[in-house]
Amino acid sequence: MEATSVHELTTRLQPDITVEGDRVALNTPQALPRHAAYLAWNAVFADGLVRDVARWILWELGQEVGILPASIHDLYMARGRGEAPTTFTVPAINVRGMTFTVARAAFRAANRLDVGALIFEIARSEMGYTSQRPAEYTSVLIAAALAEGYRGPLFVQGDHFQVSAKRFAEDPEGEVEAVRQLTAEAMAAGFYNIDIDTSTLVDLERPTLDEQQRLNYELCARLTAFVRSAEPEGITVSLGGEIGEVGGKNSTVEELRAFMDGYLRTLESVAPGQPGISKISVQTGTSHGGVVLPDGSLAQVKVDFETLARLGRAAREEYGLGGAVQHGASTLPDEAFDKFPACETLEIHLATGFQNIIYDLIPEEFRDHVYAFVRETFADEWKEGQTEDQFIYKTRKKAFGPLKREWWSLPAEVHERIGAALEAKFAFLFEKLNVVNTRGLVNRHTRRVTHRRPRPTEAREEAELHVGSDLAD
Repeated sequence: MEATSVHELTTRLQPDITVEGDRVALNTPQALPRHAAYLAWNAVFADGLVRDVARWILWELGQEVGILPASIHDLYMARGRGEAPTTFTVPAINVRGMTFTVARAAFRAANRLDVGALIFEIARSEMGYTSQRPAEYTSVLIAAALAEGYRGPLFVQGDHFQVSAKRFAEDPEGEVEAVRQLTAEAMAAGFYNIDIDTSTLVDLERPTLDEQQRLNYELCARLTAFVRSAEPEGITVSLGGEIGEVGGKNSTVEELRAFMDGYLRTLESVAPGQPGISKISVQTGTSHGGVVLPDGSLAQVKVDFETLARLGRAAREEYGLGGAVQHGASTLPDEAFDKFPACETLEIHLATGFQNIIYDLIPEEFRDHVYAFVRETFADEWKEGQTEDQFIYKTRKKAFGPLKREWWSLPAEVHERIGAALEAKFAFLFEKLNVVNTRGLVNRHTRRVTHRRPRPTEAREEAELHVGSDLAD
């Protein structure tokens, strides 16, 4: 499947898809699913210019058929104004491994249930340990949509674009600049939704709420100003802020007000008249990946839905935002998910639960191989007092990047088995979160902007990614 030259790459697509200069011509639309896997593989594993041309072809094909990276900002702001219903919760899906297979499963479920309110995301930390830079991630999502016949706005999100408290203490401007650079790279790749996470800098030892949140809201405003100065023409990137670290103490309405008042005041001084954030992430009792017990099972977590509802209501009614965002939700019990739309939660972030399904369904010998790799490679992360089950559960996500080619090369029947299980899980979540039949609503409140790109003529170099804290559900 791996092309060794651009000529080989493009020749294999003919006559269904022809590439001449800066133009990609789709001659046989019904052949797209057949070519999608080939293009996805080369967008990930081919070398240099072949990889970049494969990504460009996928982008242009998406532009041609209407798979357009888009911002969910307008839908969220319509919800804040009371012009869109508050009775659904948008799932934001972090895909760590087997991305083509996982995304195809999500698109199949979305097609079947007419779902348009759906986000795919990846955190700064996940990009590092899964070896998925923004351009690769977007390309594979487009390939999966082409394979499944999904059409419409494609919401791709940078999750937890986080300022590391440790690195900020050592080099404040250098760490903020690293987030700026990643944000620029992500927007160039079609990430038109960015979650700014400066909540690591909240200092609860300060005497007033304003002082506790000051670094958080000031840096969030500065990063907002950067995005507004650099976002693509015709796009208002959807931005999110965060008022407390996930896994910490529960957020309060008073903290939300302290953050928002300071944020809006600062934003007006650094970017007068520019749109601000459209949502706010809060903490209500969950933690990323769940709490792992010594036997490797997950402890039951109780979400404070009353607090979540109050925070969302304040965000909408007092500040015109779309509402509140819940992180760390994928490992909650099934009966919890319909409570999110019931309390008008805007968005929830889901990751580890899908990873768990993948690990449960891979062949035993491959799982043993992965676990042996984890024990050897990440032995220095085995914390004192952790059982082996706890260590493996918390660390196995880091095997997706180094072993990516092996994951993608698993037998077709394994991909099919995992895809079927994930499709069922996605469908369950779409129904529980009440995003079924939201495609029309999304289309009404989403600007579709076509951005054609010139053909790459030389390979793009990707510098080392300086990741943030080890976050994302």
